[in-house]
Amino acid sequence: MSTIILGITGSIAAYKAATIASQLTKNGHDVHCVMTKSATEFITTLTLQVISRNPVLVSLEDEKQAWKPGHIDLADRADLVIIAPASANTLGNLANGLAPDPLCSIYLATRAPVLIAPAMNGKMWQHSATTRNVTRLKEDGCSFVGPEAEGMLACGYSGPGRLIEESLIVAKAEEILAN
Repeated sequence: MSTIILGITGSIAAYKAATIASQLTKNGHDVHCVMTKSATEFITTLTLQVISRNPVLVSLEDEKQAWKPGHIDLADRADLVIIAPASANTLGNLANGLAPDPLCSIYLATRAPVLIAPAMNGKMWQHSATTRNVTRLKEDGCSFVGPEAEGMLACGYSGPGRLIEESLIVAKAEEILAN
């Protein structure tokens, strides 16, 4: 059984994290969900806690129950970090080494492989700053899956940026863990 950190960021696609967490848990993994504050606007911590069977970390203030900070403990225990959906804001934070929340702090502290599944408006996905951040993250060793090249987006546009199917994220995670 692998320990997987599932990071969820502020995207309308955040609700799909429940399916990802469920499938990974059914596959026998110990899944720990870490949400950005903005992700809680789209899906509740209770949903992810029940599905993953583990507490959900949202804020560094949530870490008062143990002597070792929760984000460091999770970073040390992780066999894989998945960020799905990954917003443009989080991609920017990760690419620039910023740690404004537990998810970005875990990213900086872990030595586990990182799989990122972006989801955002197509114009945001194609912006030069996002492209630059993705390039930097790939250079830093992160793997990417998606986004969909074409599809209807929540904002009403059709184009790239939609979160890739949850089953493909899980399959890529299993592939990384198998290697």
